[in-house]
Amino acid sequence: MSENPAATPAQAPEQAPELGAETQPVRGQANTPEEIAELIVEFEQYRDRLVNETINAAKKAKLPKSAVMSQLEPELAQIDGILMGLREQHLALTQA
Repeated sequence: MSENPAATPAQAPEQAPELGAETQPVRGQANTPEEIAELIVEFEQYRDRLVNETINAAKKAKLPKSAVMSQLEPELAQIDGILMGLREQHLALTQA
C-alpha cells in the first residue's frame, strides 16, 4: 500500500538547483558578464517559482502562510546571498 505523505511547506514541485555547485564556477573562473547576467536571471526566476509554488502547495494543505515562510526563509536567504554575490561580480566586470 503506497501512502502519499503530505508535502512539507519547504518542498517545491521542482528540485532546487545545487546552490553551492551553481556558484563555484562563477567564483573559480573568469566568466563573462553575459554568463553572470544569465545566472542572475535564472536564480531570480527560481526564487520566485520556489515561493509561489510553495505557497500554493501550502494553501492546498491548509497551512498558515507564516509557518510556510518561516520554513522557507533559510533557503531564500541562501538564494539572496548568491544573488548578491553574482550582482557584485557582474558590476565589477561591467565597470572594468
